[in-house]
Amino acid sequence: QVHVVESGGGSVQPGGSLRLSCTTSGSIFNMFAWAWFRQAPGKERELVARLVDTVGATYSEDVKDRFTVTRDKAKDTVDLQMNSLKPDDTAVYYCRGEELVTHKEYWGQGTQVTVTS
Repeated sequence: QVHVVESGGGSVQPGGSLRLSCTTSGSIFNMFAWAWFRQAPGKERELVARLVDTVGATYSEDVKDRFTVTRDKAKDTVDLQMNSLKPDDTAVYYCRGEELVTHKEYWGQGTQVTVTS
Protein backbone atom coordinates (compact mmCIF):
# COMPACT_ATOMS: atom_id res chain seq x y z
CA GLN A 1 0.00 0.00 0.00
CA VAL A 2 2.93 2.35 0.62
CA HIS A 3 4.91 3.49 -2.42
CA VAL A 4 8.04 5.63 -2.44
CA VAL A 5 9.58 7.35 -5.48
CA GLU A 6 12.66 9.58 -5.50
CA SER A 7 13.38 12.34 -7.99
CA GLY A 8 15.62 15.37 -8.43
CA GLY A 9 19.01 13.80 -8.97
CA GLY A 10 21.47 15.04 -11.53
CA SER A 11 25.00 16.22 -12.19
CA VAL A 12 26.42 19.36 -10.59
CA GLN A 13 29.79 20.97 -10.02
CA PRO A 14 31.40 21.07 -6.58
CA GLY A 15 29.78 23.77 -4.50
CA GLY A 16 26.48 23.41 -6.28
CA SER A 17 23.08 22.44 -4.92
CA LEU A 18 20.39 19.89 -5.60
CA ARG A 19 17.01 19.23 -4.06
CA LEU A 20 15.79 15.65 -3.94
CA SER A 21 12.15 14.77 -3.43
CA CYS A 22 10.64 11.59 -2.06
CA THR A 23 7.03 11.25 -3.13
CA THR A 24 4.94 9.00 -0.93
CA SER A 25 1.49 7.48 -1.05
CA GLY A 26 -0.63 5.06 0.92
CA SER A 27 0.84 5.74 4.36
CA ILE A 28 -0.35 7.08 7.67
CA PHE A 29 2.21 9.81 7.34
CA ASN A 30 2.60 10.83 10.97
CA MET A 31 3.29 7.25 12.01
CA PHE A 32 6.37 6.99 9.81
CA ALA A 33 10.00 7.87 10.14
CA TRP A 34 11.59 9.02 6.91
CA ALA A 35 15.22 8.78 5.94
CA TRP A 36 17.61 9.39 3.09
CA PHE A 37 20.39 6.92 2.40
CA ARG A 38 23.10 6.91 -0.21
CA GLN A 39 25.33 4.27 -1.73
CA ALA A 40 28.41 4.70 -3.88
CA PRO A 41 29.85 1.84 -5.96
CA GLY A 42 31.81 -0.59 -3.81
CA LYS A 43 30.69 1.03 -0.57
CA GLU A 44 28.05 0.23 2.00
CA ARG A 45 24.76 2.04 2.11
CA GLU A 46 25.01 5.05 4.39
CA LEU A 47 22.32 6.84 6.36
CA VAL A 48 22.62 10.57 5.67
CA ALA A 49 19.45 12.04 7.19
CA ARG A 50 16.45 10.89 9.21
CA LEU A 51 13.28 12.73 10.15
CA VAL A 52 10.63 12.00 12.76
CA ASP A 53 7.97 14.70 13.00
CA THR A 54 7.77 14.78 16.79
CA VAL A 55 11.52 14.62 17.29
CA GLY A 56 13.19 16.41 14.40
CA ALA A 57 15.98 15.63 12.00
CA THR A 58 19.37 14.03 12.45
CA TYR A 59 22.26 13.95 10.02
CA SER A 60 25.44 12.06 9.44
CA GLU A 61 28.68 13.80 10.27
CA ASP A 62 29.59 14.03 6.60
CA VAL A 63 26.53 16.05 5.60
CA LYS A 64 25.55 18.03 8.69
CA ASP A 65 25.30 21.80 8.09
CA ARG A 66 25.07 21.16 4.34
CA PHE A 67 21.98 18.97 3.93
CA THR A 68 18.49 19.60 5.25
CA VAL A 69 15.63 17.10 5.30
CA THR A 70 12.08 18.41 5.44
CA ARG A 71 8.56 17.09 5.10
CA ASP A 72 5.97 18.79 2.95
CA LYS A 73 2.70 17.65 4.50
CA ALA A 74 0.52 19.16 1.78
CA LYS A 75 2.36 17.39 -1.03
CA ASP A 76 3.21 14.20 0.87
CA THR A 77 6.87 14.55 0.04
CA VAL A 78 10.07 14.27 2.03
CA ASP A 79 12.75 16.50 0.56
CA LEU A 80 16.51 16.64 0.90
CA GLN A 81 18.12 19.99 0.19
CA MET A 82 21.80 19.48 -0.56
CA ASN A 83 24.10 22.50 -0.58
CA SER A 84 27.85 22.92 -0.96
CA LEU A 85 28.06 19.57 -2.71
CA LYS A 86 31.36 17.73 -2.81
CA PRO A 87 32.64 14.96 -5.10
CA ASP A 88 32.35 12.57 -2.14
CA ASP A 89 28.60 13.15 -2.18
CA THR A 90 28.37 11.27 -5.47
CA ALA A 91 26.08 8.28 -4.95
CA VAL A 92 22.67 6.84 -5.58
CA TYR A 93 20.31 8.37 -3.04
CA TYR A 94 17.42 6.36 -1.63
CA CYS A 95 14.39 7.36 0.37
CA ARG A 96 13.08 5.02 3.04
CA GLY A 97 9.91 5.05 5.06
CA GLU A 98 9.66 3.10 8.29
CA GLU A 99 6.50 2.30 10.18
CA LEU A 100 7.24 3.33 13.75
CA VAL A 101 5.21 0.52 15.33
CA THR A 102 6.02 -2.46 13.10
CA HIS A 103 9.32 -1.20 11.65
CA LYS A 104 8.25 -2.37 8.21
CA GLU A 105 10.37 -0.57 5.61
CA TYR A 106 9.52 0.91 2.23
CA TRP A 107 12.26 1.84 -0.21
CA GLY A 108 12.33 3.90 -3.35
CA GLN A 109 14.22 3.03 -6.53
CA GLY A 110 16.99 5.58 -6.01
CA THR A 111 18.14 8.67 -7.86
CA GLN A 112 21.69 9.36 -9.05
CA VAL A 113 23.63 12.36 -7.77
CA THR A 114 26.95 13.12 -9.43
CA VAL A 115 29.26 15.89 -8.26
CA THR A 116 32.22 16.49 -10.54
CA SER A 117 34.22 19.22 -12.22
